[in-house]
Amino acid sequence: MRDDIEVLINGKKRQVPEQRTIDDLLGDLGLSLDQVAVELNREIIKRADWGSRVIRRGDEIEIVHFVGGGEESLMSDRLRIADREFSSRLFLGTGKYKTFEIMKQALEASGAGVVTVAVRRVDLSDRGAESMFAYIDTNKLMILPNTAACYSADEAVRYARLGREAGLSDFVKLEVIGDPKTLFPDNEELLIATRQLVKEGFVVLPYTNDDPVVCRKLEDAGAAAVMPLGAPIGSGLGIQNVNNIRIIIESASVPVIVDAGVGTASDAAIAMELGVDGVLMNTGIAGARDPVGMAVAMKYAVEAGRKAFLAGRIPKKLYATASSPLEGVLS
Repeated sequence: MRDDIEVLINGKKRQVPEQRTIDDLLGDLGLSLDQVAVELNREIIKRADWGSRVIRRGDEIEIVHFVGGGEESLMSDRLRIADREFSSRLFLGTGKYKTFEIMKQALEASGAGVVTVAVRRVDLSDRGAESMFAYIDTNKLMILPNTAACYSADEAVRYARLGREAGLSDFVKLEVIGDPKTLFPDNEELLIATRQLVKEGFVVLPYTNDDPVVCRKLEDAGAAAVMPLGAPIGSGLGIQNVNNIRIIIESASVPVIVDAGVGTASDAAIAMELGVDGVLMNTGIAGARDPVGMAVAMKYAVEAGRKAFLAGRIPKKLYATASSPLEGVLS
């Protein structure tokens, strides 16, 4: 009879039978093998090796999946990032919805083509927990792993690697937070993480400040797009620094996607009218009184803003200019 050994799984001590493989362990825990990644003693274990890697006493094991944390567009021009094209320029997060069903309805109503998901530990105490992926049509939506809540380059790189190992794409929305109150990014760590992930073949979309210099450095580091904030995450304040966003657009040769701060449809339209390539939002929809209704409003706002940018607005003038000709008026 085999003895039990003590290991650390997702930060908690557990007793497991000795000589169990990773495959055996996942089966013992009742976990689905789809879209799960496993790290053993800080080494990501390839899925093909799960059946041969034996768990040893004292091993530290991390098991992660994705949690909420982002139809054809009417626009004819398509957004291209790296080797992917997107018909919609609206990106959505999947966090903060009251239920997965509301999230599903909002995603469908928005017409978005990309949704972000956060890499998180699997809750081993809740085997009956619903999978968010049951509510996302992955045939229509690209899943974009997000390194949300990472506070160092090392941590963000680790989460990005786990996200890719879990079976999604090489794309990653890179966040390295520098301050827990404002959730402003730590741009020094962000640059380090960007360079490392680009070396490893990731398509990096970094969330950063509305700082043209930092955006240029991220592009030089190999970022496939830059994602300056419009305002602090979840604030709903809209675009706070229009001029900086304009400078970033003018300087960038990669797509510019406003990320964070959009509170209502007019905020999204203003961002698109400036000439950004897309808008990523979460709270503005998930936190609305009617998330599905707001998702529809955001869809049309992004499309209208893009069309207005392409059409070209009239110059702003201090005084009036008559719309009707003055010739032929009665005297």
